Amino acid sequence: MINQMKSTTMSFRAKFACLCLAFALFMSSFISPPALAVTQVELKDLTYAECSPEVGKGTVTSGGPIMRLANCFIISGTTVNKSGKPVMDADVFGRIFDANNNPAMENRGRLGSIEMIEPGEGQFELRVSVPDALETPLKLEQFKASGFAAKVR
Repeated sequence: MINQMKSTTMSFRAKFACLCLAFALFMSSFISPPALAVTQVELKDLTYAECSPEVGKGTVTSGGPIMRLANCFIISGTTVNKSGKPVMDADVFGRIFDANNNPAMENRGRLGSIEMIEPGEGQFELRVSVPDALETPLKLEQFKASGFAAKVR
């Protein structure tokens, strides 16, 4: 009789503990902060132009142990944010090739960032430096941006 009573008490405690845990998990869904999912943004209508002399003066790029002269370009285009919410701290990724299909930024897909992208279509500009030995025209490929629904700290 005593063993049966201990078994019933343990079973009740286990069920009560599971119920409390389930309730805590259920309630935490109401008070936890929103998840910061990455939002993809399309970049289209890409063009580029040389930087003004004031902006591009003395531009260099890293080339191993020495610094090399570089050409400065401003890439501009249209952002397409279909999420319906502003996207913040969006990283811009893309590939840049010269006229001979040589990569302008080897081993580097991230080209910069856009602080805020409003919902719908908007405009952006991004400054890049490419080695001066590369021949123009440049080819801009696979450009996209991804950011967050809130400021990342």
